[in-house]
Amino acid sequence: MPFSSAARPGPYWKVGIEPMQYMLIYKETDAQFAEREDPEKAGPYWGAWTAYIGAIAQAGVMVSGNGLQGPHAATTIRVRDGRREVQDGPYADAKEQLGGYVIVEAPDLDAALEWAARAPSAAYASVEVRPVLPPPAP
Repeated sequence: MPFSSAARPGPYWKVGIEPMQYMLIYKETDAQFAEREDPEKAGPYWGAWTAYIGAIAQAGVMVSGNGLQGPHAATTIRVRDGRREVQDGPYADAKEQLGGYVIVEAPDLDAALEWAARAPSAAYASVEVRPVLPPPAP
């Protein structure tokens, strides 16, 4: 289920605060990736994410975002000494894998962290928050 929203200005522009964009990077464990397909667990799993993404969109701070297919669908490429090395699956054997992301506009890091803390994955894995680089100056 993709998480996507048309870009629109956040609520901060109305009060003269120049918002920054932050990427909320949602990590999930293998167990949570499995819940996506489990007939008994998929409803609550997707329900929590739908409510969370809906709240971000309704607040007017969501710029864009998407959920990602599980690590089994990944392909990793590295170039070493001019040769391509292609591997099916994620490169790292990690306990948490990238599950999706959302770009939000927020007045500061604390506001972005508040949204990150509300993510379902914050309760069982982690959410990384990074400022988005501004476009280069002309």
